[in-house]
Amino acid sequence: MPLFTINQGKAKELEEKPFKLEKDIQKVFENNLGTFMGLRLVKSEFSVKSRRIDTLAFDPDACAFIIIEYKRDKSNSVVDQGIAYLNLMLENKAEFIVEYNESLKANLTRSEVDWSQTRVAFVASSFTENQKQATNFKDLAIELWEVKRFENSTLLVNVIRKSASAPSIKQLAPQSESLAQVSKEIKEYTEKDHYEHGSEEMVELYERFKEAVLNLSDNIDIKPKKKEIGFTHNGKIFTDICILKNSLKIWINLKRGHLDDPKKIAKDVSSTGHWGNGDYQLQVSDDKHLEYIMSLVKQGLIY
Repeated sequence: MPLFTINQGKAKELEEKPFKLEKDIQKVFENNLGTFMGLRLVKSEFSVKSRRIDTLAFDPDACAFIIIEYKRDKSNSVVDQGIAYLNLMLENKAEFIVEYNESLKANLTRSEVDWSQTRVAFVASSFTENQKQATNFKDLAIELWEVKRFENSTLLVNVIRKSASAPSIKQLAPQSESLAQVSKEIKEYTEKDHYEHGSEEMVELYERFKEAVLNLSDNIDIKPKKKEIGFTHNGKIFTDICILKNSLKIWINLKRGHLDDPKKIAKDVSSTGHWGNGDYQLQVSDDKHLEYIMSLVKQGLIY
């Protein structure tokens, strides 16, 4: 995808400045994990069982570990390597938790980690069509991220999205023992999983709120998780919705004191346990205040 800069009304295409080394890509990503992927850096060059992981990261939204590998060689299978790393993590959970606690001076326990949301991300300047097709399974916990560097210190970062009709990896699981093992523990949650928790009325209400959220801006993605459904913009979750039997719970990803709410309908949950991101929660059973609620949600989007 060409990029252009405008100078006095004239467009000039930016020249690509390819990365020479994997290390260069790694340095850029590790310095900007929160901005690019919404992740927290745990350890660079983490070794476990004689295997070296380029970047070990943690997803605070999903409470899950993420392995990131950087590639310049397009000939290798990302699926085989990704499955190997997933198995490595799931078979050595204690080592990952110890590294997290030592590196971040934390006290994370095994029960706090959602191992079903574990995933591997490959980062490269580009991927072949074969690599893209090989990972195009809706429930395969392998992501492909492309990053290109241009003049004027400009970067283009893009996640390769799976097609809407992507099949399930479970169709291939019987053919591979390692894949079958991973499929038992890792789950890709969908909106349909959440529909089972709510009544027909609440599912319909969720659809109305979802449409309103998606209309707030371009490039909003839906990220279903174990307990709630997240809505992301540029990699950051700005609101979450949980479908219940008789209501929806909505969280706005803003810190306490940063929400302008004249009607005072959002509850401050900064000092109480809750699932979604942010310090503000609403609970609704109809769309009576939909437009006003979207004005609150949008604050989390643009903050």
